[in-house]
Amino acid sequence: MMEPEQVRALLIQAFPEADVQVDDMTGTRDHFDARIVSEAFTGKSRIEQHQLVYAALGDAIHGPIHALKLKTYTPEAWAKIKG
Repeated sequence: MMEPEQVRALLIQAFPEADVQVDDMTGTRDHFDARIVSEAFTGKSRIEQHQLVYAALGDAIHGPIHALKLKTYTPEAWAKIKG
């Protein structure tokens, strides 16, 4: 099991300029909801963006993290959503 801050730390390490939010969806510390806004996603498909995130999480995605609800955005896309 992992704390949301541990998951967030792994993501910030991979995407230092990113706006990252991680929440525990169930209170069991193995189901997370993550939102990542990063320039690193620019020009990449949604699949490529998610592959970058999975790579950043490394072995945690195959062990302590049982489920991950993932939302990735470029800063431009996030700005449109936020209005």
